[in-house]
Amino acid sequence: MNGTVIFDPLIPLIGVYVLAALVVLAVILAIWRRLPGWWLRGLAGIALLAAMANPSLQQEDRVPLSDIVMVVVDESASQRIAGRPDQNETALANITAELDRQPNTEMRVVTLGDAPGDQGTALMTALSQALAEEPQGRIAGIVLISDGRVHDMENAPALPAPMHLLLTGEPDDWDRRLVVSNAPAFAILGETFNLTLRIEDQGAAPATDSVDLSISIDGDEPMTLPVPVGRDIELPVQLSHAGMNVLQFTVPEADGELTNRNNAAVVQINGVRDRLRVLLVSGEPHPGERTWRNLLKSDAAVDLVHFTILRPPDKQDGVPVNELSLIAFPTRELFLEKIDEFDLIIFDRYRRRGILPNAYLENIRNYVEQGGAVLISSGPEYGGAESIYRSPLGAILPGTPTARVFEQGYVPQVTDLGARHPVTAGLDALAPPAEDGDGPGWGRWFRLVDVAVPDAANVVMSGLDDRPLLVLDRIGEGRVALMASDHSWLWDRGYEGGGPQLELLRRLAHWMMREPELEEEALSVTATGQQMRITRRTLEDVAGDVTITHPDGSETTLPLTEASPGRFETLWDAPEIGLYRLDDGTETAVIALGPAAPREFEQTIATGDVLAPLIDSTRGGIMPVSAGSVDIRTVRDGRLAAGRGWIGITPREAFQTADLRITPLVPAWLSLLLAGLLSVGAWLREGRR
Repeated sequence: MNGTVIFDPLIPLIGVYVLAALVVLAVILAIWRRLPGWWLRGLAGIALLAAMANPSLQQEDRVPLSDIVMVVVDESASQRIAGRPDQNETALANITAELDRQPNTEMRVVTLGDAPGDQGTALMTALSQALAEEPQGRIAGIVLISDGRVHDMENAPALPAPMHLLLTGEPDDWDRRLVVSNAPAFAILGETFNLTLRIEDQGAAPATDSVDLSISIDGDEPMTLPVPVGRDIELPVQLSHAGMNVLQFTVPEADGELTNRNNAAVVQINGVRDRLRVLLVSGEPHPGERTWRNLLKSDAAVDLVHFTILRPPDKQDGVPVNELSLIAFPTRELFLEKIDEFDLIIFDRYRRRGILPNAYLENIRNYVEQGGAVLISSGPEYGGAESIYRSPLGAILPGTPTARVFEQGYVPQVTDLGARHPVTAGLDALAPPAEDGDGPGWGRWFRLVDVAVPDAANVVMSGLDDRPLLVLDRIGEGRVALMASDHSWLWDRGYEGGGPQLELLRRLAHWMMREPELEEEALSVTATGQQMRITRRTLEDVAGDVTITHPDGSETTLPLTEASPGRFETLWDAPEIGLYRLDDGTETAVIALGPAAPREFEQTIATGDVLAPLIDSTRGGIMPVSAGSVDIRTVRDGRLAAGRGWIGITPREAFQTADLRITPLVPAWLSLLLAGLLSVGAWLREGRR
């Protein structure tokens, strides 16, 4: 129960002010006229004003409210190492027992887990949300149970009560961390670049001069080398293949360190070619001669060397050599000395005329077997006696000419195998269907060289009567392709609507130059956040299950579903960030979700330095859990709230009003009666006079 005298005017407050002014004027006028009853008139006015002001007694029935102590328990990843989970339980039990002994006090426990992605410990955000849900006038104290590694201090809220930190960890904790900096997003194949690495020890670490560093590329067998501790080192790296290269660096876990989650670092670097060098040899001028040249010259990343044999040895026209403006064909330089510098060699309607000796062609065959690429764009000469097939190159070419050349119209078709091969997959969708509904609505070609194809080669396009038109094959480490027609230029000219000539030849050239996105047998994975899209490309009708190895060594096996011919996919949500390895028994892939060492493990030694300024502003304290239990005391607002072995909370004495009663101190009728009597008394006194 609580009582307070208040004024509850019977008329608007402005009316009370006006009435008071009139009373004052009346009294002044009475004094000026020397009326003997002026003081009675004044008392009557006061009585009238009191009646209008209506003084009352306000009585409240109050229900006391309990004080609230917020307890935030940090259970993020860095709090799950060593003995910190046990320390969390011990500290929470200690606070619970102490608050149970405090009268009229409640405890609110907020558990903090890992923030989404790699944001670290968002303790201040969790505290702000918890405080927003409680009345600020009831908050008596805030207790944090954490290692002090907070990553969102910019979100710290205004604190209505003392805040304290119960610091987990041990005084002799130490940890080793591997840091990779100066890592580019992409690098040029064949060129060396430097990565900066540093192995640093944190906390009470033992003295160590060097440790062994393991380096693995795309999950291959690692190589090991010793590196110093506490010093930046420059590591030269050269990428081995185009596309994404995943480099993993690991140092072994040492006895006594807190965790090995920061003993590894993953760098993903996209390997790109500086320039693609292509040698184009045209055997003779023909309507489609510029098709390949225009295609390759349109790509700024391609360096093209193009020679057309305009004056073969059998051409005798009597013109002196010194009057010719033609450039001599540097056959020896190109096909012996610098052949390894080319990524692709294209023979466009080339026929044997003695310009390239068999020794040069033998060298081209060796070039293919060791990883090079040769493409034959053939015309009628491929089926004749001067065919390039009848040379040392014939041993690696994927089509044996039968000497038959068909000169009649046909529409090129993508074979069933071609529908699954990346070079020709989806070409049908680039044109409307044919009028008769049989295949795509492409323009016709009018020449086809009949070839016999070995079983190992892949026929991805067919021509007249399903005869092979485009044949692909692998020889040793290299690749070969045969286009059994020289009429692709008809598509380029738009004959009968044309066709996807540019896209077809671009894919063909890039497949031969080993572009990763055009590999017919490949396992790839991309990530959006922590969701993986796993894709398996294959020429087979089915794809096996994919086994995923997690960062902690556990495994998950997933089936794949056919998304399109030759393409099998699945989506999978990874449970945590880190390095994952994928294997379907034939192909492998590696992907890193987030950093291999998350932000939680960049600094693992417990410290109160990050939170100290905020705690000091509330006169709170930092208490190591390892030092033992703490007592909780009550302190007045603004006083020191921490000492040796104790922390303080500030009682708020908050209440809730259950009932409210207002009783007038003087009834209005009594005030009016008194005012009337005083007025009559003033009149009588002045009347006697």
